[in-house]
Amino acid sequence: MTVPYKHEPFTDFQLEENVQQFQQALQQVKNELGKEYDLVIGGERISTKDKITSVNPSNTSEIVGLVSKANQALAEKAMQVADQTFNSWKKWDAEVRADILFKAAAIVRRRKHEFSAYLVYEAGKPWNEADADTAEAIDFMEYYARQMIELKKGYPIESRVIEKNRLAYIPLGVGVVISPWNFAFAIMAGMTSAALVTGNTVLLKPASTTPVVAAKFIEVLEEAGLPAGVVNFIPGSGSEVGDYLVDHPRTRFISFTGSRDVGVRIYERAAKVHEGQIWLKRVVAEMGGKDTIIVDNQADLDLAAESIVKSAFGFSGQKCSACSRAVIHEDVYDEVLEKAVRLTKELTVGDPAKRSFMGPVNDQSAFDKVMSYIEIGKKEGELVTGGKGDDTTGYFIEPTIFAGVEETARIMKEEIFGPVVAFCKAKDFDHALKIANNTDYGLTGAVISNNREHIEKSKEEFHVGNLYFNRGCTGAIVGYHPFGGFNMSGTDSKAGGPDYLLLFTQAKLLSEQL
Repeated sequence: MTVPYKHEPFTDFQLEENVQQFQQALQQVKNELGKEYDLVIGGERISTKDKITSVNPSNTSEIVGLVSKANQALAEKAMQVADQTFNSWKKWDAEVRADILFKAAAIVRRRKHEFSAYLVYEAGKPWNEADADTAEAIDFMEYYARQMIELKKGYPIESRVIEKNRLAYIPLGVGVVISPWNFAFAIMAGMTSAALVTGNTVLLKPASTTPVVAAKFIEVLEEAGLPAGVVNFIPGSGSEVGDYLVDHPRTRFISFTGSRDVGVRIYERAAKVHEGQIWLKRVVAEMGGKDTIIVDNQADLDLAAESIVKSAFGFSGQKCSACSRAVIHEDVYDEVLEKAVRLTKELTVGDPAKRSFMGPVNDQSAFDKVMSYIEIGKKEGELVTGGKGDDTTGYFIEPTIFAGVEETARIMKEEIFGPVVAFCKAKDFDHALKIANNTDYGLTGAVISNNREHIEKSKEEFHVGNLYFNRGCTGAIVGYHPFGGFNMSGTDSKAGGPDYLLLFTQAKLLSEQL
């Protein structure tokens, strides 16, 4: 099924007009910092005494917003509302549901810099990363709306002279959407949009460090005409609210993006059938990666170094697709390393509102984890640049390269989720592929090579869901690069692809005897 769509363009910040508009948006959002945001259940706004305090990771003394926190009683209320609303929402025409997403996308497009500014303050995203996040959110809404219009037609199947057959796709029911902090707008909006446009109702539990962006998205959906109760906004504790809803017998599916540990736990809990539950819950999970860029001895070495550095340190390495392992043929290893170190030393780290290349990591927990891995790296390789962190005012860590790392080292196998990349030497291309596949994950990878035989071999043997050639391993675009990985990277759900919406539906055969 092909639905042509040209993705939302990125903002050109080389143009002074765009710079001024973005600065105005930053000031506008700064004036709104510290506001309170309510839960939204069935269209009713509910303020709770217990709040999630969202802080700016670049300046931890600055509060982005105070967001009401759901408890189990409110989660149950939301479940009942969503369950009841499903009975009517599932009957809405697919094109009308799609129209709501088209309008929501148009609203965000008009307010693009405003949403990106929220991402700068709440998620610590540099300008270009925030702009790409917002553009991707628009893309998800537009793309899934178009996909739903096509899916409404069903897939053609065979009929006989004696019967007429049709395969229709109907919604599942109530879904729990648990979204991540690293793409606080794009992935949250994409997961929610896919679930609602297919006719399901949603309990949205965003990441606790980035709930304000999600609250602003709820406002957009309301403005676009989404009926009350279709999406219910219930930020809260994973152990209290998350587990309760994953276990709930009326939960039909869980859509999750986040860490491997949490994803595995959700998968295990969702497998249990509870009293009153009459279905097996579906789990859509994207859980991370340990992504590799391979460089052979027939590569463009400048391209290789640039691809490694941008993929490793864009958004401080806090992407599931980030390059955290550079596997280089021994013939060109020293030259690629030298080029990469030089490029890395040119990067700026600081407040992303002031146009630094790299901002902070997510929170104190992320800072401590990454710094602990840097200490591990010092024992496993040679620290050639970076390695320092400063959490006095924000959670800043220098872009860090370790050289001479053995293929079995911890920093070569464990997900760090920060601005740290390990360089490992390969004897030949087969050895490079072996190293690349020596991980529990299988999300993204890239091969920098001008050798067609190596490219073709890696298509067959490099075991990742998204494999790129002669470019970095980050930056998947909706509709162009369906995104999802193998093994412990998740269920290979292929977000932004032509079969993603099927995960939120069930196929129903309609056969009429003639």
